[in-house]
Amino acid sequence: METKRADTVAAPGRFPLRELLLFAAVLVAVLGVYAIMGPAYSTRMLVEASCYAILALGLTIQWGYAGQFNAGVMGFVALGGFCAMFFSIPVNEAFWGSELPGELGRVLLYMAAAALVVFGATRLDRLGVPKRLRTVIAVILAVVLYLVVINALRGVTDQIESRAGFIGGLGLPVGVGWIVGGALAGGVGYFIGRVCLGLRSDYLAIATLGIAEIIKAFLKNSDWLTRGTATVSPLPWPVPGPAEVGFTLARALYLSVTAVMIAAIFFLLSRAYHAPWGRMIRAIRDNEISAAAMGKDINRRRLEIFVLGCILMGIGGAALASFNSMFDPQGYLPLNHTFLVLVMVILGGPGNNLGTIFGAVAVYIIWIMSAPMALFLMDMAMALGAGLGWETPTNMDSRALQARVFVIGLLITLVLRYAPKGLLPEKVRHHG
Repeated sequence: METKRADTVAAPGRFPLRELLLFAAVLVAVLGVYAIMGPAYSTRMLVEASCYAILALGLTIQWGYAGQFNAGVMGFVALGGFCAMFFSIPVNEAFWGSELPGELGRVLLYMAAAALVVFGATRLDRLGVPKRLRTVIAVILAVVLYLVVINALRGVTDQIESRAGFIGGLGLPVGVGWIVGGALAGGVGYFIGRVCLGLRSDYLAIATLGIAEIIKAFLKNSDWLTRGTATVSPLPWPVPGPAEVGFTLARALYLSVTAVMIAAIFFLLSRAYHAPWGRMIRAIRDNEISAAAMGKDINRRRLEIFVLGCILMGIGGAALASFNSMFDPQGYLPLNHTFLVLVMVILGGPGNNLGTIFGAVAVYIIWIMSAPMALFLMDMAMALGAGLGWETPTNMDSRALQARVFVIGLLITLVLRYAPKGLLPEKVRHHG
């Protein structure tokens, strides 16, 4: 008896006309910026766009691959920036040459011990303690130990601020900070995912947004660790800086580093997308009940994809902070570091890695150039109105900056109306 085997039905190949036209349009826009603004400005724009492309790739695998709406991108970007600062800036001898590191380490050990005690209290029901009594004991222990530990920590941090300013850095290579930034963002993402991934998508968005604000508030108010609003600068680069080779060449070298990173990430994500793991993730996204009925571990896979996206956001945030050569916790804004990344993914197409890169570059060009273009149009209008006796308004520069929000809002409205799946939608291959 002859048996039949189900083979994969490959979609017929097509000439990528849309992709070529869209990337050609982006290339024309980049060349136009080079002609108008000069090579130094334009190269800086491309470096920042490439860093945002890494952030957008992290979001597109969460949202596009698994349907997880993460509204807290800013928090993971800030964690990456903190690691880029902490691991790369020079060692602060005023801190490390004193007894303060030992005192800080002792308080951190107390903190870890307190966390273990509270965790143990949450498991008292296994010893026969009633669950309600267990909860009361755990809450009382958590409150008391928190007050004790935070009082001891405040005493040490006050000494650090008064005697050394802040902890300083570790003086390690820049790449170490980028790697640890991704690992820290992934670790925090793991903790958030364990708690929040069981929530519906709208509640998950609210939870991640709140956690991002908590991370920002902690970094901004921890003067002993980050100098708070005083900022930390300059941060070293992984390539020769502008003082050594000039602005344009230094930025071009930095762009080559981020371009290699994007190429490596794109290759790995594409392989994962077309592998059985990627098909399983998309199956969970499209029909979670059916995937669970086939024996798939839904929670584990969703946690994997969330952590992976957070790792990329941490790496992108570290690269962006190093390029800006400054760590400013107050400078992390939901508009710049969450909403803008969402617009990039929406424009390019959630779930399409190539579309996400296109969206990141295109949206960032629009974001950067909307202010000078608006200022140019305002100047023309004022020159025309001067002959008619119009009174010229003040603060034209700040008024032009507001055009960014209007242009991005108009862009996202048009995309959602005419291309809700993005300009380069996800290509779904059917198997059977």
